[in-house]
Amino acid sequence: MKVLNDWRIIILLCLTLGLAPFFPEPHLLGKLRWISGGANGMVAKDYFDVLLHGFPFALLIRLIILKIKK
Repeated sequence: MKVLNDWRIIILLCLTLGLAPFFPEPHLLGKLRWISGGANGMVAKDYFDVLLHGFPFALLIRLIILKIKK
């Protein structure tokens, strides 16, 4: 579980998996806009895609909260 507490790996995951593909806009940003617009036409694989690309950011938020608590 040391990997889940390593800042360098988490930031690398956020910059690669979290934002890929980068053009024309980061994939996660496009999906979040789609959800905020009502999620019309989204299917289960789209929600799974949001979870997959959002997981590194959830780990980063977790690390920040743990750091603040200490």
